[in-house]
Amino acid sequence: MTDRWDTCWDAAPGLYVLLKESKSLESARNKVARYIEAREWTYACDVSEIEAWDYTLFKEAVRTLKNIISPKNERITGTSSLEKLWVAAVNGDADVADDFVDEFIHLFKALKLRADVYPSRLMEGIDIPNFDEFEGRKAGIMRSDYLDQMGRRMDRYLSRYKSGLDPGIIEKREENKRRILYILNSSEDDWHDWHWQFRHIFKDDNGLNIIRQVIELDEEHESSIRLAIDNNVPFGVTPYYLHLMDKEPCDMDYAVRRQVFPPLSYVENMIAHRKDRMWAFDFMRERDTSPIDLVTRRYPRVAIVKPYESCPQICVYCQRNWEITSPLMVSAQAPMEKIEAALDWFLEHEEMMDILLTGGDPLVMSDSLIDRILSRLAQIPHLKNIRVASRMPATVPQRITEELCEILGYYQELGRRNLCLVTHFMHPYEVTPETLAATRMVKRTGVEIYNQQVFTFANSRKFETASLRIILKQIGVDPYYTFNMKGKTEIEDYAVPIARILQERKEEARLLPGIFRTDEPVFNVPGLGKDHLRAWQNHELIAITSEGRRVYSFLPWEKNIAQVSPFVYTDVSIHRYLQRLIKRGEDPEDYRSIWYYY
Repeated sequence: MTDRWDTCWDAAPGLYVLLKESKSLESARNKVARYIEAREWTYACDVSEIEAWDYTLFKEAVRTLKNIISPKNERITGTSSLEKLWVAAVNGDADVADDFVDEFIHLFKALKLRADVYPSRLMEGIDIPNFDEFEGRKAGIMRSDYLDQMGRRMDRYLSRYKSGLDPGIIEKREENKRRILYILNSSEDDWHDWHWQFRHIFKDDNGLNIIRQVIELDEEHESSIRLAIDNNVPFGVTPYYLHLMDKEPCDMDYAVRRQVFPPLSYVENMIAHRKDRMWAFDFMRERDTSPIDLVTRRYPRVAIVKPYESCPQICVYCQRNWEITSPLMVSAQAPMEKIEAALDWFLEHEEMMDILLTGGDPLVMSDSLIDRILSRLAQIPHLKNIRVASRMPATVPQRITEELCEILGYYQELGRRNLCLVTHFMHPYEVTPETLAATRMVKRTGVEIYNQQVFTFANSRKFETASLRIILKQIGVDPYYTFNMKGKTEIEDYAVPIARILQERKEEARLLPGIFRTDEPVFNVPGLGKDHLRAWQNHELIAITSEGRRVYSFLPWEKNIAQVSPFVYTDVSIHRYLQRLIKRGEDPEDYRSIWYYY
């Protein structure tokens, strides 16, 4: 037996004996199934007195193990975790990664009521009073003192993530802005003109030279940007967004840089699929859910319309990177006849009560065209809500002008129709005085603003997303959705295990007041739409590959309404994720309960 299996078998010696003594895989399956069922029934009968919290973790592990050893799930996923465990028990090792072994160490620990959860790192060293022994004011004071300690522990984490409203950060960025304006021979007035921002997007050789004069690039980003430009892979950053980056790459601007500077693996993947991007990268299968040009529909009462299919700045993980060739590309704006036909489609389909005006970024369009489209939509009596999706508050807040806000506010007619702005902040570092001014201008019209965050490796550290929620509420933006990274192979470097987003929701977001955590963590099922990740009835863990990657079956949102097949998704490895966090200076002990979120 190799050393890496010692901890695994120590966690469940009884299972090890059963596996080792089995003469065949099916014999091993039957023995393991009976072993699990016996333990489950013993604890269900309360023969052995166990704590409620241990029993909860035990039940979740049992359910997961049953799924993993199921022949049906082995057939669906094309892999047998049980076979690898059996081979390892019999031969001393199996052809699997350490990531695989780690998964089963923690599953077996939960099965034996020894999960690595308590005490949580957050509460380590804090005595939890037995509140049942006290009552009245004394109990109230004790609980308040205990919660104070919890709050102070939270602040240790939250204080790590500064926003762009911090005076020291504002001062640094003023220096960046001055450098950019000097290089471009421009003025402060130019800076505040969104047309100027659009004209000076850094997207080609000259743009790369300017970027290098303003900030230092690490070697990988230098190479990947150069390769992207040479091979027409979408790349672009606005002057405003560039000024958010620190002079030298650092921990604070890590998430900002990775918004727009692609990893080498992404660029190489995009080049390899140059001729079949639509088929390779259309993860959400928009080509199969478009009843008419510019319209995408996945739900009964809402659909998307895309009159403009590019942006002033390209997000590396963009869902529609298969459609975009460059920032503000010439072909981005749809012909007016196609826009009119799409709007007519909404008029003809009275089932539509909500519309999402998106792209690309529709606020690239002129005020007059935005006004024209909203005017058409406002004349459709069955539309109860209009959502305008734009990343401008984060990438070019100068685009949010008094004139634009007047147009948006005009079509807000409470009692008949609501209009709101949906935006996309990823990190507290993106929130600046300019974004505050933009959101204040929008809110004065009565239009609400909601945020959709994509949960990526760059913003997934402990309390990092919680800190974003707090600053967003301070500037008048409501958290709306937190998206698990889509399973697009070209951006796997950005992906985070589903277990981490579940852990974040339970152990970090849950500690904030309810008004600060109005967002819902979701997974987008290709061709079907959002599944709520917190709901066990929407997904289940059904296998673990030899690389230690969890395989999930996502049950469509309409599973109890219509007969629709599940979607099988292979996640990124928890072990690999934790190793990457270590390289960022994180302590994996802060995340030790991640293994017990399924």
